[in-house]
Amino acid sequence: MTTISDFLAPDHKRCDNLFVEAEEAVANADWDNAATCFRHFQEAMLHHFAMEEEVMFPAFEERTGMSQGPTVVMRSEHSQMNALLHQLSGAISLKDTNAYLGDAETLLIIMQQHNLKEEQMLYQMADQALVSNLDELLERMRAIQ
Repeated sequence: MTTISDFLAPDHKRCDNLFVEAEEAVANADWDNAATCFRHFQEAMLHHFAMEEEVMFPAFEERTGMSQGPTVVMRSEHSQMNALLHQLSGAISLKDTNAYLGDAETLLIIMQQHNLKEEQMLYQMADQALVSNLDELLERMRAIQ
């Protein structure tokens, strides 16, 4: 049986790989490629956030009654990362290598800490709490555009 951990943790890796591609293109001042790579990264991140915020978090909160628990922290961090994504997009538009790389470093630190918390704590808790309807939840996450 596929678990939430099995489904979402590899998506973190996919986002991380897209992040690296965009950062390398910026570092090489390959702005056309940087814009494309960044767009793919941003879309992947927003898709990941949507799967969690629209499906997994509400199901977890409903099942556990923890509406002020770990999902509040994760949503807050999603918001921080989203703000940084907007800043990075602006830096690409301006072709500002230093601004991009500085904000990317901040984003990387937040992403690493965030992913660790999700993978080591929240996903494990969700796998246990939501075991009875995992298939339905995974199907709903797969359907997010």
